[in-house]
Amino acid sequence: MKVRSWLSTCSSATCITTSGGCATTPSTKPFHSDTSSDVQSLSSSSQETSSSSLQSNLSLLTLPSVPSLQKLSPENLNLSIDTHFLTTLKHCRPVHINFMAVNNNLLYAVSGNGINVFEIINNTLVDTFSGDDISSGAVKSVSFCNGKIFTAHQDCKIRVWKLTIHKKHKLITTLPTLEDRFRKFILPQNYVKVRRHKKKLWIEHHDAVSGLAVYGNSVLSISWDKSLKIWRGSDFRCTESIAAHNDSINAVVVSNDGIIYTGSADKRIKVWGRTQSPEKKIHLIATLEKHKSAVNALALNSAGNILFSGSCDRSILVWEREDSANYMVVTGALRGHSRAILCLITVNDFLFSGSADQTVRIWQRRIDGLYCCLTVVDGHQKPVKSMVAAVAADGGDCGGCVKVFSGSFDGEIKVWQVEVSGVTSSLS
Repeated sequence: MKVRSWLSTCSSATCITTSGGCATTPSTKPFHSDTSSDVQSLSSSSQETSSSSLQSNLSLLTLPSVPSLQKLSPENLNLSIDTHFLTTLKHCRPVHINFMAVNNNLLYAVSGNGINVFEIINNTLVDTFSGDDISSGAVKSVSFCNGKIFTAHQDCKIRVWKLTIHKKHKLITTLPTLEDRFRKFILPQNYVKVRRHKKKLWIEHHDAVSGLAVYGNSVLSISWDKSLKIWRGSDFRCTESIAAHNDSINAVVVSNDGIIYTGSADKRIKVWGRTQSPEKKIHLIATLEKHKSAVNALALNSAGNILFSGSCDRSILVWEREDSANYMVVTGALRGHSRAILCLITVNDFLFSGSADQTVRIWQRRIDGLYCCLTVVDGHQKPVKSMVAAVAADGGDCGGCVKVFSGSFDGEIKVWQVEVSGVTSSLS
């Protein structure tokens, strides 16, 4: 397999100061350029991928060894970062990687309507499930709650699985459950109008379920039907449904204190919390409006007080919660990607961003308040759609060693080992 130059240093690293920084702080205004080209490029990339031919090989494909990234200047960044390419995981079907998640040393890689499960220690395939149910449509997200695996599907449903002792996945139920439907279907007030002359139970999504998140014993689902729903992880019942946005919802994250953030194609990010009443219903705290096009990805730092949002406008905005206030302000904008931002994850002190420009960028907030692009990881041939990280087998901590998996529209997952040494500052 021919691979382009897989790594390049960020020769024009973008540094943005936070509020209170130097007087040369750039505007946090996103790019004004027309983003229609980004949308068109994504569509064309998807079509090219679907028509391409990949090898029917589920085993490891080890590429030739490559040199590690040249260390950055410690005088400027007080750290050194090495990114080593490890291997490539390939799927048997020429469809792009929709989503990835890691749980109990297993990598769940969503490809079309199937989920391939790999051991992250030796990168071997251990199971493939949900692929035979064509009617379920593409899988959009995977999450984990109470030892169960939850998968979001294009057919408007959420499926719940359990992992057997042989590392096989068995379907438990589909949400909403038949019991939940039976409780609601009689009373007319349990129905909501979804289209002209068509109604659905409020516990049902009526468009693709685009994402999942877990907080405590609850599972949150978002959908292209513009709604946010809360499901109880114990009995799988839907407890709340909120008409959250004016357009499709693309991303959801939850902080450790239960604050929910949703990002939508309506260019807005909405912040949700629970009331102090005994019912503790979800209510709107704030609406964040700075992006100029659809919000595709959200990520929180470990402390939960800094939110990163990526959009089709090619920018990553940094939002900070001030003390205990129920609102957030923009304190920075990270620019450098040439196309839409498709995925974001935080790893220890670092932010990883994947883009339709086929690259992954690694960012860090320095002690002086600057956000800098430390390096550009260039190894994919199509847009980078999903990323996930796991602590490497030999251990590690902040400033240690982690494995980062990046999946793209070319149907491949690339595995990187990121090592950091020196004095680092925290994104929190």
